[in-house]
Amino acid sequence: MRRLIGVLLLVLLAMPGVAWGAKEFEKVGTMGGQFLKIPIGARATGMGGAFVSVADDPSAIFWNPSGIARLNESAVSFNHLMWAADVQMTQASYIFHVGFLPGTLGINARSLYMDQQPVRDVFHPEGTGEFFDAGDVSFGVSYARSLTDKFSAGFSVNYNRSGLADFSSDSYTLDFGTLYTTGFRSLQIGMAISNLGSDMRFVERQVKMPTVFRVGVSMNVYRDETHAFLSSAEFSHPPDNAERGNWGAEYSFRDFFRLRGGYNFGYDSEGLAAGLGVKFPSSVTGDAALDYSYTDMSTLGAAHRFSLNLEF
Repeated sequence: MRRLIGVLLLVLLAMPGVAWGAKEFEKVGTMGGQFLKIPIGARATGMGGAFVSVADDPSAIFWNPSGIARLNESAVSFNHLMWAADVQMTQASYIFHVGFLPGTLGINARSLYMDQQPVRDVFHPEGTGEFFDAGDVSFGVSYARSLTDKFSAGFSVNYNRSGLADFSSDSYTLDFGTLYTTGFRSLQIGMAISNLGSDMRFVERQVKMPTVFRVGVSMNVYRDETHAFLSSAEFSHPPDNAERGNWGAEYSFRDFFRLRGGYNFGYDSEGLAAGLGVKFPSSVTGDAALDYSYTDMSTLGAAHRFSLNLEF
């Protein structure tokens, strides 16, 4: 088992270098529902998006649905993203337990939106005085269960809708993930497949959903009563681009202040990532966590994410 874990760690640590050197495939732009690939959560993105094997907060609904089985308390999460070109996305999720049902349930909603855009044509390059909307929404239900004290599995069923002016299209997708605690120190292995489902159709064109496969490992490299250092690595395979790698780390002081950093390897624009957060008791609910992350997007500027998680 130790040899197997060692080999897996070496492979995963080497994959970011492979992804960074890989050439883009000619399949770029061949998939629909691209908003489904935009990462959720300031903590996860502050760690460079290497979160499939961590998945220990409500954003696990996006990264690895099996992770919500490890949450002992009910939780509410709010996430906001300031993306490139004044595009924004807001996501909310609710994790809860039902007494008669073993396991954990979750519901979530997200919306990608922008300001109204002016209608232009060849005769009115400055605008006709009319405006149009563009955006995407997704609603999902999740269920996860710990099958043993080391292994959990979960899935999400999502309804997705994309709209542009008078045109719109929808689809249904399935996410599935597993999380395994090896028993070797704190090493965890996570795997997830996202966005399996029906095609979207705009006018006469039909497009497939961007099914993404992720696998990764994480481990608390150091931990005592005051300090903790978590490191994680991840490899992902999107259907419309080259393979990618992610690496991230999180330093925690007394489980109160957290500092994060990471890197996205092989991405078109995302690169260096960083973030910070605080976790504190709340008089209204249980523990509360407030997080922020920054992701460098090269010539597109930067992405800023804010998250608020409440346990009760």
